[in-house]
Amino acid sequence: QVQLVESGGGLVQPGGSLTLSCAASGSISNMINMGWYRQGPGKQRELVATISSGGRTNYADSVKGRFAISRDNAKNTVYLQMNSLKPEDTADYYCNFRKWVFTTFVDYWGQGTQVTVSS
Repeated sequence: QVQLVESGGGLVQPGGSLTLSCAASGSISNMINMGWYRQGPGKQRELVATISSGGRTNYADSVKGRFAISRDNAKNTVYLQMNSLKPEDTADYYCNFRKWVFTTFVDYWGQGTQVTVSS
């Protein structure tokens, strides 16, 4: 099992910044990638950004140039720096940990942290 603890959500004005953190613990070997997904009101959960075990990053088009994902391997923690936030970034943000289990992969999810962008 993998446990994920998220922090850093909150209320921010348009144009502002927030940093989300997600600390992983437990059976964290064989990681494929860690990342963030979000689910806005009335919307499906969507990928925001991921970072692979090798450090390769992937971003949704809607956040490219504004968000940056990074990882501290010593702390088993992934960060999402969110800049130039827009009202449409308002959502519950979920940390994801994907790992290999034998010949398939398994996803673990955090409890979610709310981000509200509003004036």
